[in-house]
Amino acid sequence: MKFHLISDNIDTIVGMRLAGISGVLVHEKEEVQTALYDATKMEDVAVILITEKLVSLCEDLVYELKLTNHKPLIVEIPDRHSSGRTKDSITRYVRDAIGLKI
Repeated sequence: MKFHLISDNIDTIVGMRLAGISGVLVHEKEEVQTALYDATKMEDVAVILITEKLVSLCEDLVYELKLTNHKPLIVEIPDRHSSGRTKDSITRYVRDAIGLKI
């Protein structure tokens, strides 16, 4: 099983390629959505890595895929220009997953 990267930064793609992880470079919301759908259909991909900036472009789709798909696992990663997670990103994910406010 493989990792697959969806990034908006060429430096992140180059770094991951050095580790043996393939990926695509996208910038627009429609490109992100297409890349996510394509990656979820890849039989050999177990983990999709996606940069925080791209998640912010289509949060609803990413969280929907996380909650409804068993495979692949979607992991949000910072890139070199990342400002960090929002303070309630994990809390929101838990709330959406189990329906309880923490």
